[in-house]
Amino acid sequence: MSNTNHSTADNLQVIYEDNHLIVVNKRPGDIVQGDKTGDTALSEVVKEYIAIKYGKPGAVFLGVVHRLDRPTSGLIVFARTSKALARLNKMFAQRETKKTYWAMVKSTPDPTQGRLEHYLLRNHKQNKSYAHIKPVQEAKHAVLNYRTLAQSDHYTLLEIDLETGRHHQIRAQLSAIGCPIKGDLKYGAKRSNSDGSIHLHARALELLHPVQKEPMTFVAPVPEEPLWQSIGQVD
Repeated sequence: MSNTNHSTADNLQVIYEDNHLIVVNKRPGDIVQGDKTGDTALSEVVKEYIAIKYGKPGAVFLGVVHRLDRPTSGLIVFARTSKALARLNKMFAQRETKKTYWAMVKSTPDPTQGRLEHYLLRNHKQNKSYAHIKPVQEAKHAVLNYRTLAQSDHYTLLEIDLETGRHHQIRAQLSAIGCPIKGDLKYGAKRSNSDGSIHLHARALELLHPVQKEPMTFVAPVPEEPLWQSIGQVD
């Protein structure tokens, strides 16, 4: 993954913020939480942004609620209070949120919209999930719904609603029907993207505000990249 694309407090794209949560549009290549690479995590960038904007001395509280794969882009919610963190964690764990993704694939699925149901078996050594049609031991049931939004000469834009949240679910299930995501070498794409990204974007998120209990919908613009900009400009 290219190291030139990491967010800083200056270029952080904040979609929404209040005293309890902050929602940002993750750039492809950003890692949500620190890992063995030692690269600066998006969570640390958001802490820096809060510290600078609100003049907060000392440590800034920020809770990581969920994650996105490093090469993907899109909406990430962080909690700014421990109360919000506990409530958001419960919401995500009990699937009380609605997540919508956009994916750019090489082949148009047949039918152009439908429901995919597989059993995903995760290989931890390979950091990869394998999709099976029938149940296999230790595999997890995975369901998504997709529809075609737009097409170009070479690529198709799909909108995906998840019914389950499994490891690499969208990547594995689309690959299983012969529609790997652009740039996703791990799941069958013929070539990588130059920046190491894949064309998978967490487009929209619906949830109840953890404190005010009001329904909220967040939408993240697609990345500033030619293909996204050419066929990713649909409502």
